[in-house]
Amino acid sequence: MATLEIYRTDFLFANMSLITGLGSPMNIAGNYYNYNISKTPNEADGLAIEQDWGVIGQDIAKAVQNYDESLNVK
Repeated sequence: MATLEIYRTDFLFANMSLITGLGSPMNIAGNYYNYNISKTPNEADGLAIEQDWGVIGQDIAKAVQNYDESLNVK
């Protein structure tokens, strides 16, 4: 089976680490998080829709793979 691209549904959310999360209550300025930025709202929507459908495709491919493997089990 071909290698699939890994899609994620949290594409437009901030990228956080444990240190960022622990330090966020002390952030007075409010500029602690770096979000994935797009040039236009339409570009952001398009990228998010692509990621969502990619995740659906990955789920279908995994289901087919699991089904095929279950048929080969004796």
